[in-house]
Amino acid sequence: MDNHRAAPRHRVLKAGSIEFNGGVIDCTIRNVSDTGAAIEVASQLGIPDSFWLVISGTHTRRHCRVAWRNEKRIGVAFD
Repeated sequence: MDNHRAAPRHRVLKAGSIEFNGGVIDCTIRNVSDTGAAIEVASQLGIPDSFWLVISGTHTRRHCRVAWRNEKRIGVAFD
């Protein structure tokens, strides 16, 4: 899987939030690169295919779209 990425990802463990249409869902950012990230959520119910990813404790807010999903993780590409 790593061979298909446009940029190397770095493992992190940061709190974040998914923001869309006035809603906010807490998440954990597991890895990040210049082009995307993998995030972990308690439940994917209601999470749309594009949203704002906000990294807690920073001023980072990136719009992204879902590249893949599994039970508890979502891979996103930054717009």
